Amino acid sequence: MSARQAYVAWLDHLTLERRASPRTVRAYGDNVLAYLNFLEAHRGEALSLSAMGEVSTADLRGYLAFRRQGENALAPRSLSQALSSIRAFHHYLDQRHGVANAAIDLVRGPRLKVGLPRPVSEDQARDLIAEAAEDTERKPWETARDEAVLTLLWGGGLRISEALSLRKADAPLGATLRILGKGGKVRIVPMLDAVRDAIDLYLDALPFALTPNDALFRAKRGGPLSPRHVQALVQSLRGRLGLSDRVTPHAFRHAFATHLLGAGADLRAIQDLLGHASLSTTQRYTQVDAASLLAAYQAAHPKADARRE
Repeated sequence: MSARQAYVAWLDHLTLERRASPRTVRAYGDNVLAYLNFLEAHRGEALSLSAMGEVSTADLRGYLAFRRQGENALAPRSLSQALSSIRAFHHYLDQRHGVANAAIDLVRGPRLKVGLPRPVSEDQARDLIAEAAEDTERKPWETARDEAVLTLLWGGGLRISEALSLRKADAPLGATLRILGKGGKVRIVPMLDAVRDAIDLYLDALPFALTPNDALFRAKRGGPLSPRHVQALVQSLRGRLGLSDRVTPHAFRHAFATHLLGAGADLRAIQDLLGHASLSTTQRYTQVDAASLLAAYQAAHPKADARRE
């Protein structure tokens, strides 16, 4: 087997066994294909499977240096993602084909500044949903749909893809909702009355007949609603309300987490509700909450102005 044949088998593994999303498979595949192209050009020959076990730290560092150069140079975060893809491929070669390469894990990627999640505040979330519901340029069923989608993102902490993956068979919603998240990971999310009511109102107004397997949220002409619509919706709403361009659909998911944390919810419980694989990802919200407390202190404490002076 050649390295490229193993590469094709790896993509099938990601799709069929790991159940990675098409976007993830494409991103991983592009990263590793560029890596294989570099190695073949560097060595002047096609790569055998055994040759992948002989790739040195110098080879990999050379590839990373190559990707930092030129007009299409990768940013540090993209370079880190490329390295993660390469490591995943080599680990697959080790586990499935017995081609180990310990050198790969010795190469460190660029240091990244970990950004904090950017949630909307409770007032901003309410204002955005209210603005969507009062849009006179859309038909009543469309405004009901937009209100339902945003309420679901905030009330359930869902990603856009997860919200738009719901089917008609999922409605009416019960006390909980089974969500299939990233990497095929299943989680159970409680559903608030406000979320169930918003979706019920949308379905009552919906002019299209749906089969149980049809996507729950529909576009203007009756097709499935796209993520792009939700992104454009939030962009329009934040413009009308004069909010920052940091206000995105994903900010509702961040708000779900920070509002729960601020109300005293357990960090492990929030991790389960969000479907995070690692607690460290969820722990970033504690920094957001601490920052919010500091900002509130600076704005409200009578000694704050004196200290700044």
